[in-house]
Parts: sequence; structure tokens; C-alpha cells
Amino acid sequence: MFNHGVLRISQYISALTGSFNIISSEMHFGWPSSALMTLTNGTYHFQISAEEASWLAVVLFPGIVVGALVANILSRSFGRKSIILMSTVPLFVSWVLLGFGRSKVIFYIGRFLGGVGGGLSFSAVPMYVGEISEPHIRGFLSSLCPVFVVLGMFFINLLGLYLSISTSALIACGIPLFTFATFFFMPESPVFLMSKGNQEQAKKNLLLLRGPENGYKEFQRLQEVFQTTEKQDDVSVLDAFKVKRNRKALLIGLGLRSVQQFCGSTAIIFYCSSLFEETSTFASPSIGSIIFFSLQTIVAMFSSCVVDTVGRRPLFLVSLIGTTMTLFILGLYLFLQNCAGINLEPYSFISPVALFLNIIFFSSGVRNIPLLVISELFDSNFKPTAICIATIYYALLAILMTQFFRITKEQIDISFPFLVFGLLSLISTLLFFLFVPETKGKTLEEIQILLEK
Repeated sequence: MFNHGVLRISQYISALTGSFNIISSEMHFGWPSSALMTLTNGTYHFQISAEEASWLAVVLFPGIVVGALVANILSRSFGRKSIILMSTVPLFVSWVLLGFGRSKVIFYIGRFLGGVGGGLSFSAVPMYVGEISEPHIRGFLSSLCPVFVVLGMFFINLLGLYLSISTSALIACGIPLFTFATFFFMPESPVFLMSKGNQEQAKKNLLLLRGPENGYKEFQRLQEVFQTTEKQDDVSVLDAFKVKRNRKALLIGLGLRSVQQFCGSTAIIFYCSSLFEETSTFASPSIGSIIFFSLQTIVAMFSSCVVDTVGRRPLFLVSLIGTTMTLFILGLYLFLQNCAGINLEPYSFISPVALFLNIIFFSSGVRNIPLLVISELFDSNFKPTAICIATIYYALLAILMTQFFRITKEQIDISFPFLVFGLLSLISTLLFFLFVPETKGKTLEEIQILLEK
């Protein structure tokens, strides 16, 4: 993977700095785990109810929808790089509001703006990294995005363990500033430049990213691709259903994003601390959460290093099967303890161990691979619209699954949502095995040919 490392250094640096804003975005995602308990127990400047806390957690997602729509509208005219730079503004403002805010209204606004920044980031970063990367390192570089997802969640929970909500937020302000200062000097996607007819700048960027020999070869290949592809400046949502490869890619992309939510990932992350408080005597909620997010970070990093060697399909299948098993184990344990009245105190270790194994399996593939594959599936004309649709769909489904978790936990039993998540994950395993192709080592154009079959 590190052959010709000197020539590829620009790809690594561009992907790294472009993906860095994901840390700030995902700190918002992990923020409820530590912050909601403080806000509901009356130890902060103001107090909120449990229901208000649940909506404070998910108000992030309407912001993601807005950010994704804006990114889709602007990315064709301004490019992937400009959208990534633009995303730093709402992320910075959101952390300022959470740092200085002293009312729940300000916190709602801050969380919403954090979602806008996340929607912009997640719409542009996968496109950018997928288009600047060579096929043999694209899996590793595209995995930086989901690795930074878990780093962001770990970082905000680590800050929340030792610092106040306001201090943690003010520290988080530095990340979007750092992103803007470093990524500003990176090259624009050559694929975007070619789509706009700016071949001279595309050629310069390719030579910078891949070196003289490989850069020129890639430039010639892209020339052939764009000569045989009808140029389209405006692509409607309906094109997904008119063109077979777009339709198939969109269904696969939405399916992969569904799997992430069907595993209960968002609900478990949002309520991580309260889950350890309710189900475990193994450790305090704060320590349990730190272990949980630490494991997620370590495993996601390892997965990003082996995804180009092992392949997307095998890694994802092992990950999903393991995640399914741990959901059933945890759901069954909680059912026997809470509903069947069986004394399981001698086996109380099962609950935290199942949660830890769940995040290990989930982070080994289901966490990383959907974003990677989505960045590879779509042609350059349809990609902004497709990623916009996938991002909005993910946000809406996250709201649904998070509220499903909260309501069923309160009205039925905490075991119920885990058993439902296990069943949905089992169904997802079968569908993935049947319908999702391997994209390892293929150029973006070869993937398009594969989707036509």
C-alpha cells in the first residue's frame, strides 16, 4: 500500500486535511453521551427534561438534511474543496454557541448548526477523497473519514469526562479553524475540474497528486472517460431511476446506510452513558463510555489499514454477523433479567461485555465500509445528488431509530429495541451477501461497468 509513497504523499495529505473536519462534525454526534446526563440532572446552568434531551440529541439531523441539500446545490458550481471549506463555518459557530450558551434554545440552535456543518462535510469529503485517490489506496484513504468519525466521538467524551460542557465546546472550536487553515492549500478534485472543462488545472492537480508519470497517465484516462460521457451540468433525482447503474448504486448506497442504523448504532452512541448506568455494575457510566469509544477508535483504525487487503465484502460480512450476534445476546440477557424475572446477578458481566463486543464488531466494518463504498459507486455527474440523497436518508432514519429506541425502552423494556435491532441486522446480512458487489482495487469507471451487469 505504501509503494511509491513519495509520489502519493500529496494524496495522503489532501485526504487527511480534507477529512479532518469530520472530527468536529462527529464530536457533535458523540456529544449527547456525556452532555445529556449533565443537562438533565440539574448540575449545569439550566436543566432540561428527558424528552427535551432526546430532541436535543436528534436536532442535529434536520441540520444534516439542510447541509446535504446545500452541498448538492453548490458542489457542481463551486467544487468539492469549496464545500469542505464552507463546512468549517457552521461547525465553528455551533461550538461557540454551545460554549457560551446559557439556555436550551441556544443549545438547540448550536446543535442544528453542527448538523448543517456535518451535512456539508459528509456530502463533500467522500466525493473528494474518492476522486483524488488511486484505486489501490482509495480504501485506506476513504476510511479516514469513518476513522475520524470515531475519533471525534472519543475526543468529545474524553473532554466531557474531565471538563465542563462549555470548556469542551470551546476547545472543539479549534478543529474547524485548523481544517480551514490546512485544507485551504490542497488541490481541487481533478474529476470535478474535468467535468467543468478545466483540463489544464486538472492536469496540474493530477501531476501534483500522483507525480509526472502516473499523473499524466491518469489525465489521459480521464480525457477518454469524459470524451465518451455526455456532459451533464444538471442531474435530477429522477435520473437515479432512469439509468440502471445509478438506480442500482443508489439502492445499494441507501441499503448500506440503513444497515448502520438497523444495528442501533446512533441510539447506542447517544445513550451510551445511560446504558452503562442502567445495565452494568462493571464501571461508572463515564468510564464505561470512554472504554466503549476507545475500542471503537482502535478497531476502526485497524479496519482502515486492512480494507484494501481483505476487501470490502468479507470485512463487512464478518462485522455485521458479529454485530447481529451481540445484539441478540444483549437483548436476550436484558429480557431474561427484566421480563422473565430471572436472577442474573452472577452473570452481570454479560451486559458490558456484549456492549464492548458489539462496538468492536460494528467498528470493524459496518462503521467504515458504507461511506467508503458510497464514495466509489456513483459516476461524477450523479455523485453529488446521490450522496445528498444518502445523507438525508441517513439523517431521517437516525431520527426514527433513535426515537424508536427511547420510546420502546420507556414503554416496553430496554430489551425490546435490542432484539429488534438484532432481527433487522440479520435480515441485512442476507441482503448484503446477495446484492452488494466487491469494489476492491477497481477504478471508478470499472465499478460503473460492474453496476451495468
